[in-house]
Amino acid sequence: MHHDTSLITTVVMGLVFAFAGGFLAAKVRLPPLVGYLLAGIAVGPFTPGFTGDEEIATQLAELGVILLMFGVGLHFSIRDLLAVRNIAVPGALGQIAAATAMGAGLAHLWGWGLGAGLVFGLALSVASTVVLLRALEQRRAIDTVNGRIAVGWLIVEDLVMVLSLVLLPALAGPLGGDPAVAGGAAANAAGGVWGALGLTVLKVGLFLALVLTVGSRVAPWLLRQVAKVGSRELFTLAVLATALGIAYGSAELFGVSFALGAFFAGVVLSETDFSHQAAADSLPLQDAFAVLFFVSVGMLFDPTILVREPLAVAAVVAVIVFGKSIAAFGIVLAFGYPAGTALTVSASLAQIGEFSFILAALGVSLGLLPEEGRDLILAGALLSITLNPIAFATIDPIMRRLRARPDMLAKIERKGDEALAKLPTGGDEGPSDHAIIVGYGRVGRRVGDILRSQGLAVVAVDEDRRRVEALRKEGVAAVYGDAANTGVLEAAGLRHAKLLIVATPGSYQTQRIIDAAREVNPTIDTAVRTHSDSQVAELARKGVGIAIMGERELALGLLEYALTRMGVDPGEARLIVAKARLSGEGGVFERQFDAEPRRPAPERRPARNYDA
Repeated sequence: MHHDTSLITTVVMGLVFAFAGGFLAAKVRLPPLVGYLLAGIAVGPFTPGFTGDEEIATQLAELGVILLMFGVGLHFSIRDLLAVRNIAVPGALGQIAAATAMGAGLAHLWGWGLGAGLVFGLALSVASTVVLLRALEQRRAIDTVNGRIAVGWLIVEDLVMVLSLVLLPALAGPLGGDPAVAGGAAANAAGGVWGALGLTVLKVGLFLALVLTVGSRVAPWLLRQVAKVGSRELFTLAVLATALGIAYGSAELFGVSFALGAFFAGVVLSETDFSHQAAADSLPLQDAFAVLFFVSVGMLFDPTILVREPLAVAAVVAVIVFGKSIAAFGIVLAFGYPAGTALTVSASLAQIGEFSFILAALGVSLGLLPEEGRDLILAGALLSITLNPIAFATIDPIMRRLRARPDMLAKIERKGDEALAKLPTGGDEGPSDHAIIVGYGRVGRRVGDILRSQGLAVVAVDEDRRRVEALRKEGVAAVYGDAANTGVLEAAGLRHAKLLIVATPGSYQTQRIIDAAREVNPTIDTAVRTHSDSQVAELARKGVGIAIMGERELALGLLEYALTRMGVDPGEARLIVAKARLSGEGGVFERQFDAEPRRPAPERRPARNYDA
């Protein structure tokens, strides 16, 4: 019996080619996503050799967009959306209008009709959320003021594109589309344009009402019950089911895009303490499917367009990279925001992506956009995505030049004081100069109780949901989740913490936690519980502050008692034990960070009394 393996083949070959392309791109110091796009071209229908299934690749890429937008919602709360509405809404609308006009102008020069110009301009006006988030993640800027504005701006763009996708079929006839296709679409649109618009607003409004009222109660309650079961894989499955279920239901029932539905699913969970663990659990799938998204984009690209229409491609890239970015830069400055914010938003918009492809496909199917227009849009997407890291890389040099010319910067930021007052803030930044205790079991609780009794701030991190809830009832700040995920550590305030104490017994988990902590705060002082000689040596190489091997501490305690009972002077016995510790035979080592070049030397502290 012959089995259809097109799905498996497409996934396997896409990931294999993407790995090869990404690795080679990284070797020549290009962003890995360039390699992913080239991998898509290699497995696409326009190049010799293996050809992947475009339809399957597109659906897999849609899954990536869903998971990514779910992650955006988890990090971007409703308060964040409201905080940037004054710049995101008018700014995005103004930039879309400017970019659409530029695209329509190019279409007019090439002799295309009004409908083609409108679709073409809209496709060039909307940036890719996938690409933006990758760029902001690499710069650790998602949770910054500029990052919130950029993401909010793109969310408004996505909302406008959703509305455009609904209205285009109704407008196809008047705009000069294929009479057979456009006429049927227009006839099916209830009441024409106004009917379609009213129906769209009604559906979206009903969807938002249900998600933000019913969903905000049901989804957190469901995850809370699953977390109490204590099964990690079941919690991960619940997170994915929530994201994909709401995304699919929103598309089927309300005509809202998968991406938008997933985004609001994330927004619902962002207000709960499950958001950090949910984001961490969905991250691996986000990464894998985001790679397939770039591969699918490459598969749609016909490289011959670069030879057939080089000037047209150059014009499209100029509109995307320079035209709409300059328009966005001017809009942000006009609203009184600083140059740094304007540059970040401009760089964020200097590319196009998933909605552009959807618009192009719809335009071709309605007879509005010629196939050449779709090829130009894909060429512009491929080249602008490739160039986007360069756009972000220019932000810091430009700002340095502007700061070196305060007179010029003052002219650009004419409303600097007013702009600073408008900037949204992140709200409560949480504790500072505190100790984070990972694993609040028998060992962690003893340490935490004594620290708290001395008036020192403590934040507990634990994977046991019941334990976290009990700690909160006791008045202990506690975060639920796996501390090996940077998002969970950030929720515990690691950036501003003074000490990280890892009291969990697992050696592999301990090393993952330390690696994750160093990503967030490279200079954090660390105290670690260990259970093997090999891990003691490994932790010494990692430069942790102190590592204690429980079994050896027990042995040394027994040794000191035995020495005194056998007639050795108590002071001499303590000295013998102390020497054993300092030589490493006691399973304890301490490394002073002044020997480490990666952080300033701290003030010398007295030797620790381990017997106390």
